[in-house]
Amino acid sequence: MAENTLRPDTEFARQLMKAGGESLKECYQCATCSVACPLSPANRPFPRKEMVWASFGLKEKLMGDVDLWLCQNCGNCSDLCPRGAKPAEMMSAARDMIYRDLTKPAILGKWMSSSSGLGWLFAIPAVLWLIVWAIRAEIAGSWFPRAANGKIVFGEIFNGDYTIDPIFMLTFFGALAILLYGCQKLWQSFKPAGTITIIGKKKGWIRALCEVLWEEVIYASKFAECDGGPATGQKTDNRRISHTMLVWSFCILALVTAIVAIGHWGGKIIPAILITTPMPMTFPVKILANIGAILLLVALAMLTWRRARLNPRFQSSNYYDWYLLGIIWAVAVTGMLTQVFRLMDCIHAAFIIYYLHLMVVWMLFAYAPWTKLGHFVYRTAAQVYAKMYGRS
Repeated sequence: MAENTLRPDTEFARQLMKAGGESLKECYQCATCSVACPLSPANRPFPRKEMVWASFGLKEKLMGDVDLWLCQNCGNCSDLCPRGAKPAEMMSAARDMIYRDLTKPAILGKWMSSSSGLGWLFAIPAVLWLIVWAIRAEIAGSWFPRAANGKIVFGEIFNGDYTIDPIFMLTFFGALAILLYGCQKLWQSFKPAGTITIIGKKKGWIRALCEVLWEEVIYASKFAECDGGPATGQKTDNRRISHTMLVWSFCILALVTAIVAIGHWGGKIIPAILITTPMPMTFPVKILANIGAILLLVALAMLTWRRARLNPRFQSSNYYDWYLLGIIWAVAVTGMLTQVFRLMDCIHAAFIIYYLHLMVVWMLFAYAPWTKLGHFVYRTAAQVYAKMYGRS
């Protein structure tokens, strides 16, 4: 007979409750949550089993549970729970705790877990970019220099070749390497001991990844399935439009960044494709950038409005949700204000806001493995695994 040894971790259960699953102990296993969930598979449905594991502090069970990442946090289960146990919040809190401790350095995960760590998180980029500003100001002879033609050009201080590009390339690829390592660890945790018996044809990971990116990232079909779930009596705004707009705005802005980078560096070799900044407002790439920025602001407004309207009796937003929203808001607002002050020729305000913009953009990428942005990557990896083995 096979033996299955359970290793309860009461400290983990307490941390889970502190992280957002406060009502966890209210669960009495009626299975309403699993019946209410429109995404839960018929075999081994969630989130009932996850509520059991969380109650006993079975950390290893939750860490190796791919179903934890299939939940889209629609809140149907929490709305219909007769005991107010809020399974959706427990699932969200468990995911937050897992990716908080998934990668190194652990201190960043600790700082990211509560508002008490914000000071350190802001201090790092503040000092970094202030040092860059001070060095460049010494070279330029002024903290707020103008270009030879009298215009405001941020490259006079924050030169792309020597400051912005090297720092952000190291930051981006460093964060990407950490995310990939985290995905590998997460993927390994899903694999059970021994061999896996697969009934039917297994999908390759490339095909599974393409399907997930199209269906669940670009098209956001799972949000539609959640909205088509049971009538809960609680009014909820459709998340599909706002999340799709957010993804597309990021894609547009990433495309603009890539075009500018290719035009800047490639233009040194092929003058015909050279792109210089600041770009004229009528330049096609600039127009595309402003479209992406406006789309981003609208998506952020919709997401923030929805979260602010959540009924705390059934659902609420945790610190991780508000942190990422706040950082993206800061990126969007400082980016737009930088352009406005430059066009208004307010040199002091323009440079100060640009400095703040560099800070928050750096934070967005550097801390991604420990934020909801990293959660987005880990969820995608989990969905690919589930798609490969026919779980979703």
